[in-house]
Amino acid sequence: MDFNLTATQQAVADVVTSVLNRDLSWDALVSGGVAALPVPERLGGDGVGLPEVATVLTEVGRHGAITPALATLGFGVVPLLDLASDEQQDRFLAGVPKGGVLTAALNEPGTALPDRPSTTFADGRLSGTKVAVPYAASADWIIVTADSAVVVVAPKADGVQLAHTPTSNGADEYTVTFADVAVEDSDVLAGATPSRVNQLALAAIGAYADGLVAGALRLTADYVANRKQFGKPLSTFQTVAAQLAEVYIASRTIDLAAKSVVWRLSEGRDADDDLDVLGYWIASQAPPVMQTCHHLHGGMGMDITYPMHRYYSTIKDLTRLLGGPSHRLDLVGAQCS
Repeated sequence: MDFNLTATQQAVADVVTSVLNRDLSWDALVSGGVAALPVPERLGGDGVGLPEVATVLTEVGRHGAITPALATLGFGVVPLLDLASDEQQDRFLAGVPKGGVLTAALNEPGTALPDRPSTTFADGRLSGTKVAVPYAASADWIIVTADSAVVVVAPKADGVQLAHTPTSNGADEYTVTFADVAVEDSDVLAGATPSRVNQLALAAIGAYADGLVAGALRLTADYVANRKQFGKPLSTFQTVAAQLAEVYIASRTIDLAAKSVVWRLSEGRDADDDLDVLGYWIASQAPPVMQTCHHLHGGMGMDITYPMHRYYSTIKDLTRLLGGPSHRLDLVGAQCS
């Protein structure tokens, strides 16, 4: 088990970094070829796998970029590469290299990433309500988990209703209602299960959160190293150093859990325990360390035009998407009982 970046992953990280150092937008990622990285070569992409997509998302998080990258690459492309037929991939992934957005409708009212969704699919008809669906209005396709299938639906299909909902970081998010929506057989992912889609989505969330916490740590460390009080850098004060150490520990453990999950899934190994630990650790540890980073920034941390706001607000949204620390702890406990 070696979690150092491979040569391919390092090359991917370098590409993403070179793009985001200039521009944090989705358009920049698309024009820089990042969106095309996991798309099969026959569709104009580079055909990289889950470890490389995780590297992309980690670097996007490290830069605090708020874009459709997680929804498109993590919730859309990765599950389709794992579960869709070649013909389905050709249809659903064709627009991604040019900036097409994909997303997934996974959460339901009161339930985060359910393996047994209450959304129903029977006789070619989809009915139910999904919440916290990112970028649904701008997506070309939405992957939907249902009680008996995983299907792909266009957001403009008859019977699909979108209601915009607020987020902490200002990204687009929707409640999506499916009212007896007709789904063709060709849009059903044969053999796919909600559990598998949720596993891949959680792995993507973990990679993104890994980058967010690491980026906030770097931003804070640089700030306290340059900000002086009583003629000395803040970083030389024992209490400040101790608080930064706590953030570092959380960052390293999230990094370990995220990389372990990606490695296990990409190697076809059982990742259930690692996924539960990852989900709990993000939900329980990332928010408080973001508060610490805010605290160490003083008044600067409260400025919504300062980068710290992007890291903290996005972690709040991811924690909500995961169902919160109590829910994630229940899932860890269920594995022990």
